[in-house]
Amino acid sequence: MIVYSATKREFIDDVRSNKIAEIIENEVLRKLNRNSPRSETLSWENSLQYMSQVLWDEDIPASAGVSIEYNLPMTNRRVDFILTGKDHNRNDSAVIIELKQWQEAKKTDKDAIVKTRFQHGEKETNHPSYQAWSYSALIEDYNETVRKESIRLQPCAYLHNMKSGDVLNDPFYSHHTGKAPVFISQDALKLSEFLKRHVKFGDSDNIMYRIEHGVIKPSKNLADALASMLNGNSEFLMIDEQKLVYETAISLAHIAQKEKKQTLIVKGDSGTGKSVVAINLLSELTKRDMLVQYVSKNAAPREVFKKKLTGSKKKTHIDQMFKGSGAYTEVEANQFGALLIDEAHRLNEKSGLYGNLGENQIKELILGSRFNVFFIDEAQRVTLQDIGNVETIKSWAQELESEVTELSLVSQFRCNGSDGYLSWVDNCLQIRETANQTLDDIDYDVQVFDDPNVLRAAIVDKNRLTNKARLVAGYCWDWNSKKDKSASDIVIPEYNFEAQWNLTEDGSLWMIAEKSVEQVGCIHTCQGLELDYIGVIIGDDFVIRDGIAVTNANNRSSNDRSIRGFKKLLKEAPEKARKVTDEIIKNTYRTLMTRGQKGCYLFCTDPETRDYFLQLAARKEETETTSEPYQDLELPIASFDNAMPYKTHVPIYDLYAAAGGFSEQQNLEECSWVELPDHINIKDDMFVMRVVGESMNRRIANGSWCLFRANPAGTRNGKIVLVQHREIEDPDHGGSYTIKLYHSEKTAIDGEQINTRITLKPDTNAFGYSPIILDNPEEDLTVIGEYLGVIG
Repeated sequence: MIVYSATKREFIDDVRSNKIAEIIENEVLRKLNRNSPRSETLSWENSLQYMSQVLWDEDIPASAGVSIEYNLPMTNRRVDFILTGKDHNRNDSAVIIELKQWQEAKKTDKDAIVKTRFQHGEKETNHPSYQAWSYSALIEDYNETVRKESIRLQPCAYLHNMKSGDVLNDPFYSHHTGKAPVFISQDALKLSEFLKRHVKFGDSDNIMYRIEHGVIKPSKNLADALASMLNGNSEFLMIDEQKLVYETAISLAHIAQKEKKQTLIVKGDSGTGKSVVAINLLSELTKRDMLVQYVSKNAAPREVFKKKLTGSKKKTHIDQMFKGSGAYTEVEANQFGALLIDEAHRLNEKSGLYGNLGENQIKELILGSRFNVFFIDEAQRVTLQDIGNVETIKSWAQELESEVTELSLVSQFRCNGSDGYLSWVDNCLQIRETANQTLDDIDYDVQVFDDPNVLRAAIVDKNRLTNKARLVAGYCWDWNSKKDKSASDIVIPEYNFEAQWNLTEDGSLWMIAEKSVEQVGCIHTCQGLELDYIGVIIGDDFVIRDGIAVTNANNRSSNDRSIRGFKKLLKEAPEKARKVTDEIIKNTYRTLMTRGQKGCYLFCTDPETRDYFLQLAARKEETETTSEPYQDLELPIASFDNAMPYKTHVPIYDLYAAAGGFSEQQNLEECSWVELPDHINIKDDMFVMRVVGESMNRRIANGSWCLFRANPAGTRNGKIVLVQHREIEDPDHGGSYTIKLYHSEKTAIDGEQINTRITLKPDTNAFGYSPIILDNPEEDLTVIGEYLGVIG
């Protein structure tokens, strides 16, 4: 998403008329559904005035594109300013400019980290060059359109209030300034020259529009990338606070080996990259000859990580790298150079199968290591035995004379990078009241189902793509199949729904086990891990009564050890018992509902609760456009009489091209007209059509509205084309359509090149799609159009 998009000329006019901040503020409210604080509005007014002065240079083309506040793919981070056009060789080019209000900066001894003053005092942060470069690299990494269409990205930073650049340009940071130069107050003319080198000609090919609507490749999964990371490869780009946490941890680790013990507490919500930083630190500190281990209370992430490493390292080595939190009851003081404690909120007081070993896991972890990092999210405490919280860690650190540093991770990488979805979950579960009471403007797939069988079918269907979709549930059903393999566990008789909990033999590997999509997991087999899609069955331990969330631990299964001791506590301190179990139940569903990178599907056993979630999950556009033929297309539709054909409008056909095979026979005779965005140069051979299916999902998402050029001239080999197939016996009937990569094989016959075979190739990461091969030269195949891009 882009908040503001215009040409250079339009941008300068908006600035000169003092409208730019108001325009952006209104667009933020409209597109992001939030108000802008005064400090943010002032920063736009200030920084964009300076940028307009830089762009006054007449050699920077007036038709260059200007984009402000572009959302980075799969995160909640935004790029300040992007200038697009063509370079001297007419290559597509986009200059990414990180704007800063800073007046001064101080050097640190940490890679890519500087110190500067913010509203609440001085603190460490990313060097602007590293930030600009990391944003650019993230776009290139995730956006396949940028890579495949060779759009050249050039990052830089502009600190228009800074008078001296000595610190930022210090040789210590040369690795980063070499990738993304930094410009200060007196460098305005230099910045203009820099921009002219990369944007010589205007944006005639809608570069930013193509970037914004480009195909986003599936986000990486930590478990899949683990072996490569531990071999020293950079699989996950660390941005913003992740880089600060990582570099701070490296620095503190070295201090702790020679001087005072160090404890680093890293707070972060679900999906902020805590485990990614932990694994990166495990790799780097091991390379630096420190005795370091990754620690977690929950066995699921450890066992999945070990399984993924099998074959790449010796089993003894793997077992020494990953340990449970109860393995330190008898360690000597400072035995380890570093311990990296993931999911620290799940730590217990006692260890051992019967909870009778050791004194306190937090104490033992701090005592046993010179340096320890606690990655914690207190909103994920899900059992009565969980004692991990910031204050307890700080208390033990003080007693054991370990110096404490606290940092936070806030960049969201899960749930499609949507903070709004996490706030919506908190609001639904009534953990806290938030502004996100609906899913409007939240780019995350949430569906509420009326039937658990349909939910299961949807998850099975999603799993076919990447084997990264699973069904989970609250622990409200006994684990009967643990003893009787033929027994069902989750039984919802009114829907004839039956399922088993995850198999005993899969254990902690359930999330990656073959065919495990057929079973249902629980909090213990998925916490600390992630999927593409998660299906959640909310049981009777969480219900809505007259709009109020009511939790009842008595409706949990007796097999559920997470609330063991609840009944005793209920007798001794009933109010405390109800409060703590209310928190556990809500945290459990919050954790389950945030395991998905792309989507969360829900079913509630209680009808009133189901209606509550259905209402909260409804989106405005669903109720407004469901009956319309042009769903999900936000551009205006007009009749021929009300359109300006091929000036502002192009035809849009009320049919679709089937990405997956030839679609049902359809007719092209009647059409409406769609108004295209201003920055698209409209030609009289353009038209719009919908693409449905997964066979081209590397480039075109299922359901996308696409722009085509009719009757393309020249060679079609290697191009994405829309083709029509007409049955010979019915030449007058509207035929079938498909969109694929076109490849033809020709043979010279009587001196003329004749097609002997045409292959229509899919470009997909989904299973089950094969090329369509037409060997009959008399086959009536018509190339209707060449694909130009996605418009909605």
